[in-house]
Amino acid sequence: MPDHNGPDDKKTEPRRFINEKIVKQSMSKEDMLKRILGLLLTAVIFGFVAAVTFVISRPVAERWFLRESTTEGTPVTIPKDDPEAMPSESETATTAAETEPIEELLKSAMEKYPFSMEDFNTLYGNLKTVVQKADKGIVTVHSVKTQTDWFDNPVENSGLFAGVIISSANQELLVLTPDGAVEDAEAIRVAFSDGTEVQGTIKQTDKISGMAIVSVSTEGLGRTVLEEIKVLELGNSYSVKQGDPVIAVGGPAGMVHSSGYGFISYITKNVQVTDGMTRILYSDVKGNSGTGTFLMNTSGQIIGWVTDAYKNEGNKDMTAAMAISDYKTILEKMSNGAPFPYFGIKGQEVSAAMNSSGMPLGVYVVDVNADGPAYNAGIQCGDIITSVGEETIVTMKDFQVVLENSTPGQVIPVTVSRSGRDEYKEIQFQVTIGAR
Repeated sequence: MPDHNGPDDKKTEPRRFINEKIVKQSMSKEDMLKRILGLLLTAVIFGFVAAVTFVISRPVAERWFLRESTTEGTPVTIPKDDPEAMPSESETATTAAETEPIEELLKSAMEKYPFSMEDFNTLYGNLKTVVQKADKGIVTVHSVKTQTDWFDNPVENSGLFAGVIISSANQELLVLTPDGAVEDAEAIRVAFSDGTEVQGTIKQTDKISGMAIVSVSTEGLGRTVLEEIKVLELGNSYSVKQGDPVIAVGGPAGMVHSSGYGFISYITKNVQVTDGMTRILYSDVKGNSGTGTFLMNTSGQIIGWVTDAYKNEGNKDMTAAMAISDYKTILEKMSNGAPFPYFGIKGQEVSAAMNSSGMPLGVYVVDVNADGPAYNAGIQCGDIITSVGEETIVTMKDFQVVLENSTPGQVIPVTVSRSGRDEYKEIQFQVTIGAR
């Protein structure tokens, strides 16, 4: 038999396959409704999860990503008041003379008006409303100090001082309080009017004015507390006149959140203070400088704080207060954590009469603070400061402007005229500006 090693000789017929076309079945209305409901449910779930995630993550994001823009953002600014913008005494006298008939008519009408107890209650009710609103801006500053008893056991003492909230910016509240509240304090706690108590830190102190700024972070305060807090506005003490009604807040009775009412009895102008001039407001209202007492006008604005440095020796019951307008530049520096420049003199301008007698124009040095920058440089009482740096000094305001623009640690050449046997001689000193 022949061998068959190759393929089969028979013609192979092609195989046939069954081709099927699958046609997608159209959706029924019921399936379509189910799919729509499913999509809506999924959207609701994703929206809810996104909302919860946003609420939880927002405070963290603001804390970490916005911290630089808030804490290092816009510096605190305190608008300054211009004493020259206030009407002069002659203008005031002229206005009073022109309105005298009206005042006489008003006085006559008031004498004839039968005031009732209801009128009295209405008058003091309005003042009470001002106090209640201002009390939301009053805080208690706890100064925590650790001391030892007779048996050398550590004892924690906490002094209580009044403070006023003067700014709310950069995620912090700034509290103006007596420097005794932070002196040698190991810890500072600040309590608000609703009882909430948080930790505070020292922003800046000024031993000369006897005041300090304490910072409180708003991160530790709830929304309810922040909504209740009131920032007390700093008023214009140059506009305060003798006879104006005033309100004492803070701690006039020696206890925080006490208050009192009175009137401005007298205003002393051009009082010599360290490196400047100021006004002292005298009032018959009770005040306690140790605890911290602040004077307000009837609009609820702070116009000064009580001090014992200028208390009236003839009438010790009279309260003396530093006028706020003369310290706004200092408070602005303190609010931004910067020390205010310190020169260390008390001076007065050389008047025209003094100049005509042979004294050169400038600032006459009345007193020099011991161990101050001026004292250490060699400036003495009786010297007349005629230039500081490149600026000519004629008035006390000239001196203050140059000092405000300097920085602690800066060495500035100061030229003085010192009286000799026959004439004044110019002497130049190199003064290293200090910090208050």
